[in-house]
Amino acid sequence: MNAIRTLLLTVFVALLTSACFNKNNPNYQYFPDMYEPIGYETYAEVGFLPENTSALTPAENTIPRGWLPYEFDNTPAGKSLAREDQGTLLAENRSTDLAKGKELYNVYCAICHGPKGDGQGHLVKREKILGVPSYADQARNINIGSTYHTIYYGLNSMGSYAAQLSSEEEIWQISAYVMELKNDLTK
Repeated sequence: MNAIRTLLLTVFVALLTSACFNKNNPNYQYFPDMYEPIGYETYAEVGFLPENTSALTPAENTIPRGWLPYEFDNTPAGKSLAREDQGTLLAENRSTDLAKGKELYNVYCAICHGPKGDGQGHLVKREKILGVPSYADQARNINIGSTYHTIYYGLNSMGSYAAQLSSEEEIWQISAYVMELKNDLTK
């Protein structure tokens, strides 16, 4: 008797659940995001963020870790101020590790400026870019402050390298090494 009752109950439950089943529209979905993904465009606006922002936009007035705002603007006046203030910049801010500066220079700068700073890098020799001057060129009037400014903001066809370098200290190290190359070339 119990076997018949169990069999009838099983058939009744099976009929009840299959009667409500619709292949195209399931009754209950737990965690529907697992079944129906929501696609977002990479840089598009999304509904859960404030207007005119994307998920990759940093918060307003934030500074990346390890960086301080550079006190000189990206203007010709800012560059001339950096050139004038070059003596105190290096003394106040950074110790110079010329070995590390040489290593970073060879990675980021030598491809265009050449390993000696003579403007004869690999890309210049292959004529991929033209007009890279030598550090020995007296008309350039470069010093450590203007070199830092140029690496930080870029100049003419050279873009900024601030994003490629991990800290301000690395920019100072490259700037100090560029001054060593300039001194070697002018001897």
